[in-house]
Amino acid sequence: MGVSLRVSKSGGISKSSYYFGNERRSNKEVVREERRMRNSNVEAEIDRLPVDLLAHIFFLFSSFTDLAQASSVCRKWREGVKQSLARKERLSFAGWKMDDDSTARLVRYAYNLKELDISRSCWGCQITDEGLFKISLAKCVSNLTSISLWGMTGITDRGVIQLVSRANSLHYLNIGGTFVTDESLYAIAASCPHLKTIGLWSCRQVTESGLVVLVNNCHKLESINVFGMRVPVECFIGLLAISPALQIKAGRVNLNVRRLPLLPIH
Repeated sequence: MGVSLRVSKSGGISKSSYYFGNERRSNKEVVREERRMRNSNVEAEIDRLPVDLLAHIFFLFSSFTDLAQASSVCRKWREGVKQSLARKERLSFAGWKMDDDSTARLVRYAYNLKELDISRSCWGCQITDEGLFKISLAKCVSNLTSISLWGMTGITDRGVIQLVSRANSLHYLNIGGTFVTDESLYAIAASCPHLKTIGLWSCRQVTESGLVVLVNNCHKLESINVFGMRVPVECFIGLLAISPALQIKAGRVNLNVRRLPLLPIH
């Protein structure tokens, strides 16, 4: 560490000037230097963490905001975030203000994903058919067993058809609260042979025709939620005739073969 030395007129070193110079160095530069060294030591410790350990840490994050911030720290952290997403089997965007690009990007990194929930549980969610199209191109889609699109009013048959046509392993699908029509049900019937449960809550543009095609083709279908739909009771009776084991959920009442005598038929 250098100090300021001042030569006196007598040729000796001015002691007061020495201390003054040293004090000035301590107050301004030494503290700054120590701070820089301390920060560099912390960074060095972080840099020594292997990527797989970072991925394990990031796997525990439940906030997508935190993951986004972590991925922006450095290239190594970004790789750790990607690996953490690749380990996830379930992603839920419910309650988050997601858009098409950010949602598709996260799903694309989640290679082992089994369950995807992008239900709208807050205002400001802006996922559209374009987002579903991008999600459908992800490698994990063919292995998805559960998808929930509940309340996504920005999607139509176009996006749903594109997604379900590639999601051939689905057991559970919720498209309740959307504006889909029979066209979506036709695509589901053709592409999802393993479907066991489907939610059609308040899908008022779906008709008896779509329901019949669905039940006729999805032989493993066990439960269907039809609450709020504009279909007559006779339609439900017809569905039970096709699949006697089917549970039809119409609000607080579950309809099945055993309850048929209680149905009001006029």
